[in-house]
Amino acid sequence: MEKKLKILMLEDREEDAGLINRMLKKDGIDFTSHNVDTRDEFVKALDAFEPDLILSDHSLPQFNSLEALKICQQSGFKGPFILVTGAVSEEFAVSCLKQGADDYVLKSNLARLPSAIHNSLRQRQMELRRRRAESALRKQNDELVKINKELDSFVYSVSHNLRAPLMSVLGLVQLAKMNDKQADAIYDTYFDKIEQSIHRLDNTLKEILDYSRNARSEVKIERVYLQKLIEDMFERLHYMEGSDRIEKIVMVDEQWPFYSDPQRLSVIFNNLISNAIKYRSPREDHQFIRIHIAVNATKAVIDFEDNGIGIPPELQTKIFDMFFRATELSEGAGLGLYIVKEAVDKLHGTIRVASTTTRGTLFHLEIPNNEEPVASPNV
Repeated sequence: MEKKLKILMLEDREEDAGLINRMLKKDGIDFTSHNVDTRDEFVKALDAFEPDLILSDHSLPQFNSLEALKICQQSGFKGPFILVTGAVSEEFAVSCLKQGADDYVLKSNLARLPSAIHNSLRQRQMELRRRRAESALRKQNDELVKINKELDSFVYSVSHNLRAPLMSVLGLVQLAKMNDKQADAIYDTYFDKIEQSIHRLDNTLKEILDYSRNARSEVKIERVYLQKLIEDMFERLHYMEGSDRIEKIVMVDEQWPFYSDPQRLSVIFNNLISNAIKYRSPREDHQFIRIHIAVNATKAVIDFEDNGIGIPPELQTKIFDMFFRATELSEGAGLGLYIVKEAVDKLHGTIRVASTTTRGTLFHLEIPNNEEPVASPNV
């Protein structure tokens, strides 16, 4: 023991208290003891003596161990409470332990008292460390929740505050191009480059927002109309260079209503469609993106296929890594396919890629259908 133990004994027989003291000294326990035998003395000693350990006889003339145990619990005493008494029934001993006593030792077997004290102190120390660890963990968790909320606010605020002036600059550039028809053509080139840079930065900001939403928001399940979702994606991406030159082939076979998270599906579809447009092959006269979806009661099987530039075999295992860019043609931050994989994981789905350089790419997804209708929708 690292320090001298302060032991409060609730005992009305001096000879029994003496036997206990001798047994503890014989075991080499370094301690000082204080003996009381009434309720008032016990209550005062808890405050004044500040014991590390309580040894209590069960039955005193006007007081007993269960009352003493209750007082300890109400006072916030954190040390062990050991019952040291004469013959008691097993049922009574078990009842004391259930009510909070750490152990009980019969006076006829005081040789067991030192080990009972050591074990009880060790258990209390372990319990104290556990409570401290839990308290620290709760504090860390609360701090993490606070940091996450602040980070969410920061991401949305910064993204909004950056995107708003970006759109203003873009509008001014477009106005300047309209009002500067007589100027040197070189300025049109400059304006085009500015416009492209603005779009690239805006796309990066949108990727950051998509990543933040996917990482921190809960999955929200509702009916998803896949045909409409795809049409909205094509409409949203019509501004992309080459979008008007690539054929969009869409086949949706919904044998069952599909229920999933429309926001995450929008992010997935947006990235895969925009990649097909962005990395189309200039060698192909007939450029296309083919989307095939089949929905049943358990899942949606979705294929995105294009005949674009493709992905080299040695890079296909890395395309879902954060900040990885498979081609020098990529002008983004390398977040798109990483966000797609994270969103698919959130939906408990799978995604695979098959690609041949110069021949095109196929992304195969399987997304669970989160609704279990009680009857066929065709009934």
